Amino acid sequence: VQLQAFGGGLVQTGGFLRLSCAASGRTFSSYVMGWFRQAPGKEREFVAAISWSTSSTSYADSVKGRFTISRDNAKNTVYLQINNLKPEDTAVYYCASDRVWGRLVVPTMEQQYDYWGQGTLVTVSS
Repeated sequence: VQLQAFGGGLVQTGGFLRLSCAASGRTFSSYVMGWFRQAPGKEREFVAAISWSTSSTSYADSVKGRFTISRDNAKNTVYLQINNLKPEDTAVYYCASDRVWGRLVVPTMEQQYDYWGQGTLVTVSS
């Protein structure tokens, strides 16, 4: 299983980015997909996740209203639209695939995911 995240970059406060994560090697459409991030000097934290059917999503409180997760199962890709970026959003963003096939409840903990992308760096300048 391979996950490739891309779309990061350097943006100014208030800007936006769209991160993408392309998956291969697994029945992508049957697994919850999540995004996590790790800021410099901090532990990795949950950002957002979306169920395999797209009917359920979950967001960290810090990103609600600014981030939107979506997926295109036909393209084996999950997206993270990030709007109104803040300096505290600076981090390496990772996509991940759920351990459990067809889970109905969207997991938010790292250990519930087994495959991870390499990360894409988002830097927000003030």
